[in-house]
Amino acid sequence: MADGDSLFTIAARRFFRDPAAIAGIVGVLLLLIPALYAPFIANGRPLVMVDSGGRWLFPFCRSFFAPDSTEVIIEQVFNYCALFLPLFLLTIPLKHRKIWRWAAAILLLIPFLTVRPKIDKQDYRELAQTARFALFAPIPYGPFEMTAPPFEGPSRRHILGVDDVGRSVASRMIYGARASLAVGLIATALAMFIGSAVGLLAGFYRNWVDLAVMRLVEILMCFPTFLLLLILMSILGDRRFEQSILIVIAVIGLTGWIGVAFLVRGETLKQRVLPYVQSCEVIGLPARRIMFRHLLPNITGPILISFTFGVAGAILAESGLSFLGFGVQPPTASWGGLLRQAFDNPLDYWHLTFFPGLTLFLAVISFNFIGEGLRRALDVK
Repeated sequence: MADGDSLFTIAARRFFRDPAAIAGIVGVLLLLIPALYAPFIANGRPLVMVDSGGRWLFPFCRSFFAPDSTEVIIEQVFNYCALFLPLFLLTIPLKHRKIWRWAAAILLLIPFLTVRPKIDKQDYRELAQTARFALFAPIPYGPFEMTAPPFEGPSRRHILGVDDVGRSVASRMIYGARASLAVGLIATALAMFIGSAVGLLAGFYRNWVDLAVMRLVEILMCFPTFLLLLILMSILGDRRFEQSILIVIAVIGLTGWIGVAFLVRGETLKQRVLPYVQSCEVIGLPARRIMFRHLLPNITGPILISFTFGVAGAILAESGLSFLGFGVQPPTASWGGLLRQAFDNPLDYWHLTFFPGLTLFLAVISFNFIGEGLRRALDVK
């Protein structure tokens, strides 16, 4: 360890020397990158086309900025990130990179806010036969296109087979990664925010605040979490709210913070009696500044570890809900929905069992590896 190395630098060095952590990062990237660039990988519309009259057409663009999907918000968020990420990397060597990043972020919002969806029933594969040039995505099928007999197995045309109505499993798995990762990351972040705030307040103020808050948390613990998820999803689903992914995120996020609250409260109680906190109180710093500028950074490690394990749990919860029919609603693609389609005959429809199951295994084990790597890297021993 070199002199002057910060604790963050030491922890980062330990983390990136851990083979399990590296394997976890690789696994997450294998899921995240296809999810971000799903429209460029699986799409029934050509990216570029030159028709028989010599006109240049870009059928892909409108559907990219205004997706024809019930989950418009989640689709637009992923599409926006897919464009912003390379621009963010390009600004790294620039002198005033913060200004350039803000400018890029604002300019990219314009097409997403101004372009309106349009029903397009044109068969572009048929049109491409008479066109001078047509460039399709590697998987030339969208997640909603019915292009083969139901339950057809893997073939040269459909490398992972098709589902119960003839839609490409490969296309639906790539778009299903968006649903699973959105639920895993956003719902867990919501749970972390609520749990951290509750635990920090209870651990810092102690006395009657701690007593009241923790008794409320213990009451909530008495409810079976998955049963509560089913009840809430059933109630909200009857409202016919089309953004089913947002409902799943809200339900999992609002029911998954209890364990985080206990963890943060315990860490706060340990830090609360240390000399640096008492010194802050003696010199008269306000409680808000002590909590967020001094206490919170010192308990971030356990929160980050809990976050990675929580993402894996949220992905499993979303898949379980979708498998039971209470999660992401058709026709939106989801891994749990694909598993459900194979329920009647899992051996004959093995491609609907094996590929989504393997992807779920990869997602869960990758986030668990990252969490274990963080735990080892941040271990003071």
